[in-house]
Amino acid sequence: MFLSDYKDFPRIGRIIGIDWGLRRCGIAVSDENRDFVFTRPQLNIKNNDELIQNILKILSDDKFVGIVVGLPLYSDGTESDTTKMVRDFVENLSKQTDLPIIFVPENLTSMAAQAEIGRKSITKIKQELDSVSAKIILENAIGLLKRI
Repeated sequence: MFLSDYKDFPRIGRIIGIDWGLRRCGIAVSDENRDFVFTRPQLNIKNNDELIQNILKILSDDKFVGIVVGLPLYSDGTESDTTKMVRDFVENLSKQTDLPIIFVPENLTSMAAQAEIGRKSITKIKQELDSVSAKIILENAIGLLKRI
């Protein structure tokens, strides 16, 4: 179920962060107390149905209480074509799980992730960038949730 208000999101328990992309999907997870966030291997995307099945597998392996998805917006807050694709993905995901789902704006997370990764080969960066972006998205969501 998609939530439009952070106040309705569970306050404790593990949550998963998702950075959706056209080719790759970054995944990060929190611990039970949300003190730590860990990256998981990114998922390569062939289609959203396969991606959703892979995410559902991750959700079934661990006890999660919610899902955070990065929402790409332009710097002025307007939506792009990618924003619509992310919204469509979340709509389909919400039909497959009862876990609450919230969006977190993801402006500049790829740049922050690149800075966190540092100087590595292009191949290494491609392998890590999306999951590090998901980690940043999840950390931002946890920070917002703690303020409410």
